[in-house]
Amino acid sequence: MKNWRQPSILPGFGLTLGYTIFYLTVIILIPLAALIWRSAELGWQEFISIALDERTLRSLEVSFGSALIAAGINVVFGVVTAWVLVRYSFPGRRLLDAVIDLPFALPTAVAGISLAALYAPKGWIGQLFAPLGIKIAFTPAGIVVALIFVGLPFIVRTVQPVMEELDREVEEAAATLGANRFQTLLHVVLPALVPAILTGFALAFARAVGEYGSVIFIAGNIPYVSEIAPLLIVIRLEEFHYAGATSIASIMLVISFAMLLLINLLQMWSRRRYSNVR
Repeated sequence: MKNWRQPSILPGFGLTLGYTIFYLTVIILIPLAALIWRSAELGWQEFISIALDERTLRSLEVSFGSALIAAGINVVFGVVTAWVLVRYSFPGRRLLDAVIDLPFALPTAVAGISLAALYAPKGWIGQLFAPLGIKIAFTPAGIVVALIFVGLPFIVRTVQPVMEELDREVEEAAATLGANRFQTLLHVVLPALVPAILTGFALAFARAVGEYGSVIFIAGNIPYVSEIAPLLIVIRLEEFHYAGATSIASIMLVISFAMLLLINLLQMWSRRRYSNVR
């Protein structure tokens, strides 16, 4: 029988596994179970009524739709940014590399206020779009901008290490065999980056769905238009409708879990599909 216990410098498999299960139970499983239990107090009829309420559906659409759009945009520009940081050497590269992590350290409220000031109709950036009749701040477009800001580092930091490990000799071999730059990028570079890109997309999407601080200042928070689900949960809590708040949170939990599960399945498929590309 194959020994499935791997050697480790830690003081024992049983102790570390027990600590891991205990930690995950206390930090993750118990709060999630309490969330579902509290929402179950409503009963199925009232729970479904809250779930199908137009305001709830619209807020979920704004949250998940904006998160998907922002994560998709971040995939494109995040991969390009990682490529520039890895493949080129230029003055200020280290500074640019450090700036990528700024959304991790910057308080979300500060980011939201700054973005709202920049993209407001009279802001530095917003005033450039105002003559064209385009309004960014206090609209769903402003939500996407805020989510792009907080999600970009996840794409860059997951793709960058993989890109650094890519063997350039494979690209040179492809060029020797007659492949142009686009073909090399499409058939050699991108397949090796797909698992990392999916991981970054999942992380950016997960962060965007639950984002609150940087969004409420630039969203406008108009019901049925630019109201996100986390804000609706806060509103229900302020109304002392705790069961209603936990119901909306439970719906977000189920949808997020389903989407992340799908992304993870795609990630597993891509790893098997492109395991021999690099």
